[in-house]
Amino acid sequence: MVGNKFLTLLSNMFTNLNLTDMETCYKGVRRDVLERIKIEENRFGFEPEITAKVSKLNVVIFEIGSATTAAPTAEGKKIGWKDGFRALWAILKYNLR
Repeated sequence: MVGNKFLTLLSNMFTNLNLTDMETCYKGVRRDVLERIKIEENRFGFEPEITAKVSKLNVVIFEIGSATTAAPTAEGKKIGWKDGFRALWAILKYNLR
């Protein structure tokens, strides 16, 4: 949770957005907007990449809240520190170029 908050804060600083959870997997993007973006990442670089690239376009971005409950650790995703560093790298890569 702390890592997610940090990555969201860093992404918000670079994109000048005020998202509450940049790393959420659910993203709705209009087709005409998505066609203007070349997606390069998979796995944990996708969220920072798409957030950075959409923020550079002249489109309105907004969040819709979703209610979730955390899965028990045994059932949850197996996200490791390497995934966090990949997301950090993607934030820097797609916002500084």
